[in-house]
Amino acid sequence: MDQSVAFVAEVSDYLDQMIPTATDDELFAAGYLRGHFDLAVGTLQVAAEPFAKPELLAQVNVSLSQAIDQGELSEQDQQLVQSLWQQLQQLPA
Repeated sequence: MDQSVAFVAEVSDYLDQMIPTATDDELFAAGYLRGHFDLAVGTLQVAAEPFAKPELLAQVNVSLSQAIDQGELSEQDQQLVQSLWQQLQQLPA
C-alpha cells in the first residue's frame, strides 16, 4: 500500500474511532475536518496523478484556510478543528 493510501486509511480510521467517545464539539470538528479531507483526496484523485502525503496535507491546509477566511468557523470551532488537524498530521503512514 503506498504512503498516501495508507495515510488516507489511517485518518479515516482515526476519525471513525472517535465516534463512540467524542464530545459533541469533537464530533463537529471531526465531521467538518473529514469533509475538507475527503474533498482534498477527491480533488487529487480527479487529477489522476499519483500524490504523496505532503500534497494531501497542503491541499487540506488550503481548503481549511479558505473556509476560515470566509468566516465558516467561530474562533472556538477553528481551535477545535486546527487541534484535531494537527493530531491527524502526526499519524504514521
